[in-house]
Amino acid sequence: MMVNEKKKTGLENEQIESVRLKYVKLGYHYLVSHALYLSLIITLFCLLILTHPSTFASQEMFLLTISMGFLAAIYSTRRPRRNVYLLNFACFKPGKDTMVSKELFLQLCNDSEYFTPESLGFLKKILERSGLGERTYGSTALMQIPVIKTMTEARNETETVMFGAIDEVLGKTGVKPGDIGILVVNSSLFNPSPSLADTIVNHYKLRQSIVTYNLGGMGCSAGIISIDLAKQLLQVHGDSYALVVSTENLTYNWYKGNNRAMLVTNCLFRVGGAAILLSNRSSDRCHSKYELVRTLRTHTGADDRSHSCVYQQEDETNEVGVSLSKDLMVVAGEALKENITALGPSVLPVSEQLLFLVTLFFRKTLKTKIVKPYVPNFKLAFEHFCIHAGGRSVLDELEKRLGLLPMQMEPSRMTLYRFGNTSSSSVWYEMAYLEAKGRIKKRDRVWQIGFGSGFKCNSCVWRALKQIDPAMEINPWMDEIDEYPVEVPLM
Repeated sequence: MMVNEKKKTGLENEQIESVRLKYVKLGYHYLVSHALYLSLIITLFCLLILTHPSTFASQEMFLLTISMGFLAAIYSTRRPRRNVYLLNFACFKPGKDTMVSKELFLQLCNDSEYFTPESLGFLKKILERSGLGERTYGSTALMQIPVIKTMTEARNETETVMFGAIDEVLGKTGVKPGDIGILVVNSSLFNPSPSLADTIVNHYKLRQSIVTYNLGGMGCSAGIISIDLAKQLLQVHGDSYALVVSTENLTYNWYKGNNRAMLVTNCLFRVGGAAILLSNRSSDRCHSKYELVRTLRTHTGADDRSHSCVYQQEDETNEVGVSLSKDLMVVAGEALKENITALGPSVLPVSEQLLFLVTLFFRKTLKTKIVKPYVPNFKLAFEHFCIHAGGRSVLDELEKRLGLLPMQMEPSRMTLYRFGNTSSSSVWYEMAYLEAKGRIKKRDRVWQIGFGSGFKCNSCVWRALKQIDPAMEINPWMDEIDEYPVEVPLM
């Protein structure tokens, strides 16, 4: 009994100490974050007390004017030339006839007769560990025996996805196609001529003066690159709407060989796409969902290992596929480190920046591994995280590196489970998940992180302009959101 009581007392003391440390850190964070304002107030107060009564009024006004001018100068230098607003977005949800369970996927692979028994066993193992569920969506052409891998079928797949997402976002916002002045489309591996951007212009009869861009070969992070490009265009073209379309094509990129490094993509990628409507009109702020705070692109392609870790090429039998290197996770981790190092100063509280700098200083000067690297607490900078659902191992690695909680990883893991890896559009399915759950409150900050071949790590930061009411939303999660989250079994 005495031993149990001592253990209980020890646990209580640990809990008390944990609470104390928590509030000490919160106090430190608050003090440092508001140090500039506190120092200005204290300085003003001291000067006013020391001021002679006869000159009190004039000196008080002078100091207040100087202080306000100083703060206004800081604000004006950090403010972008034009604010960019996200009116709304839409994620495409395929029909139930293209739903692919793991069993059906493996059966289709077996019936296609492309793969050896060893490759089929490998596909099964990868699929079991992938984090995908039983209701992801495949391409209609790939569900035929034999597989119909043609340009016509590839166009049909991509056009169905793009037009479905665009129709929905135009319906949500009430914006007419003729009002769109900027169009950015990204599809990494399917780039026909005329381009996908041209196809959209033709289908919706967009105006002749529209500014269009078609991004190819930029991997799963191209969706954030598209947002960054649209932002820069909106800074130049005033009073404009920008439509961003992110998708990928399965039909034209199905790998029919037996190289294991190339087989992985067959297991992970599924059909999906998103359309996002942006505006730089100040009048649109009141009925927009988010304001774009920051975009940041990191490119590590100068390093040969980074450049070749996701590589499209022929295998030994001249079958084209995308090879994933064993270095992928290391490369992704290094790219993430570079990205968050650059992003941190613009989003992290001053308290976290100081801790990071002090730790870095001691590590460099002492040249010792005793002082561990300080990973900034990004949970103080963001309320929500939308990490590209590239695969279970990718999400596990980022959860560890960023020190995130299971609930913060939930949108990414559930998107991977329900829709699979939809490439560049995955971060939008994750945003839709947060909205369907009713978690987006006014002024909440959302961090989208994308990874792509090359190798690239890109970030996009949004601030909610209002609380999102799930009852008013239309997105692919709404009719089943109560089923999630689910426990994804470890294999």
